[in-house]
Amino acid sequence: MHHQALHRLFLKHVGQTSSAPLALQIERAEGIYMYAKDKTYIDCISGISVSNVGHGNKQVVEAAKAQLDSYMHLMVYGEMVQAPQVELATKLASVLPDSLNSVYFVNSGSEAIEGAMKLAKRVTGKHQFVAQYLAYHGGTHGALSLMSDAYFSQKFVPLLPGVSFIHQNDLSAIETAITDATAAVFIEPIMGEKGYVPSDIAYLKAIRKRCDETCTLLVFDEIQSGYGRCGSLFALEKYCVVPDILILAKGLGGGMPLGCFIADKKIMDVFQDNPVLGHINTFGGHPVSCAASLAALNFIIDHDLAEKANAKEKEFRRLLVHPNIKEVTGTGLMLAIDLEDKIYCRQVIDKCVSAGLLIDWFLYSENKIRLSPPLIIENEAIEKICGIILENL
Repeated sequence: MHHQALHRLFLKHVGQTSSAPLALQIERAEGIYMYAKDKTYIDCISGISVSNVGHGNKQVVEAAKAQLDSYMHLMVYGEMVQAPQVELATKLASVLPDSLNSVYFVNSGSEAIEGAMKLAKRVTGKHQFVAQYLAYHGGTHGALSLMSDAYFSQKFVPLLPGVSFIHQNDLSAIETAITDATAAVFIEPIMGEKGYVPSDIAYLKAIRKRCDETCTLLVFDEIQSGYGRCGSLFALEKYCVVPDILILAKGLGGGMPLGCFIADKKIMDVFQDNPVLGHINTFGGHPVSCAASLAALNFIIDHDLAEKANAKEKEFRRLLVHPNIKEVTGTGLMLAIDLEDKIYCRQVIDKCVSAGLLIDWFLYSENKIRLSPPLIIENEAIEKICGIILENL
């Protein structure tokens, strides 16, 4: 189809999320690059922390193709023994703390949050939640209820009652916010749309302690930080704090749609009865997505991409020095450039995209540039990315 016709039909028939979509027409993607008809872009956002192992990763593609040749959808989640699900769940359990050993697969991060909310209610018999100001957990009603920003939620009320909020790294609020009535606390260890802001270790340890005191489940949303992006396989490793439930998505699928929530089997088993099918999902853990996910996880581990992300972070920080850069926040390859002014930030982003560098901003920090490239990126490309940014500041 002709370029202009495709663009027109995109605007006419594909549900739009803003009045000014990026609207780039990409014909193929490989490694850290996206190829349009007459232009090449360096992808420095990885589809928002999805393409951790690079576009068109051969190991992932081969695994997905092999599974396509065997079978696709068979039956609703949990009824059939499907090797891709079993092998992925087993591998995840092997690289996580012992208590995170039972995996419930869904299709996305929002779905995983919803499942975790239901699980927390069912396990504790309680229904109140605590979340963080300026956290982002997804677009569904439950996930939206855990988000403090009225701009994104005010048009969709009423939302779930019984949700209160605490500020990241505010130790003083923990004891009064988390009570015996709290079912679960939802935490982004490294906050995403706030602008890649890591938590203090003391803050997470204090929350863990308070959750233990009040029989509250601690949930880590590692939808963006997981699968090697933060400089360890999961952020929980950096903090040495183990949640009761871990949420994964985005990078989990290796480019395919996949999410999951992970808990101890004795917690997860409550979905089996009273009621039976306490949580159900038609396409959750699609075998092709699970095959891709396992290949991506093995690729990250085999190539030590999580640990290497720390050295690549240092390279970004070494190069990103400029009077207009207030600071660089984040950890590993989830970094943010603080430019203070959101209008100026948008101008810089637009110029960089025109120069062939795909970057963007954050929902709650429009003054920051998001740097979230594929973990396979090498120093030569980091130098090129930083050069383009500095040229356009």
